[in-house]
Amino acid sequence: MTSIGIFGAAGRMGRAIAQAAAEAGIAISGGTDRDGSGELAPGIAIGSDPVALAQISDVLIDFSVPAALSAHLDACLAAGKPILIGTTGLESEHHALIDKAAQAIAVLQTGNTSLGVNLLAALVEQAAARLGDDWDIEIVEMHHRHKVDAPSGTALLLGEAAARGRAIALAEHSERGRDGITGARAKGAIGFAALRGGSVAGDHQVIFATEGERIEIGHRAENRVIFARGAVKGAQWLSAQPAGRYDMKAVLGL
Repeated sequence: MTSIGIFGAAGRMGRAIAQAAAEAGIAISGGTDRDGSGELAPGIAIGSDPVALAQISDVLIDFSVPAALSAHLDACLAAGKPILIGTTGLESEHHALIDKAAQAIAVLQTGNTSLGVNLLAALVEQAAARLGDDWDIEIVEMHHRHKVDAPSGTALLLGEAAARGRAIALAEHSERGRDGITGARAKGAIGFAALRGGSVAGDHQVIFATEGERIEIGHRAENRVIFARGAVKGAQWLSAQPAGRYDMKAVLGL
């Protein structure tokens, strides 16, 4: 039976993943967190040594913070274990570390583990590929008041899907943080708007707008359980894969 170790185990997602795994009958080998105290589940302590956790796990799931990613990748590399990374707020240097690690172990990195969101991303890519750049693309996301990164990892995932559909680089064709007199919207740009408030688990809307008509497709997460279930499903799939970099589209066969 596959055993899952959880980096960032004391957080809300870490505990949700432990619960989802238990409901699916999958063993949790343990967890780590910055403080290294408390229990992930009855009889399963939360430690602080990622190397020790990697050694006793078949696959690792990381929902911690970007600053911890390097240590978690090193632990998985040392143990030769695959890792699913759901941590958001990653920068280019983090992706470079992931690319390097994926040469030796299986790594699945995603901005969202929800199966529904990843299907939405596939639909966004198809729509962007079929509609010309006279169709403006706007991505609106809302999350709870405690979320610190913006745009969300999911919004960026959807933006990357739209950019792939148009065969452009998102970094060179995105608009964010509009305020004041902004001037005309750049043709072909992908716009982002981030809303924060309350206890919203995650709402995402992708809008394709042109003269006289508009297409809107979106996804609403009612709770974190959907992300936890998707992470467990992804980890199970990843545990049987060879070294390489993967995403949730591969898990769904999209």
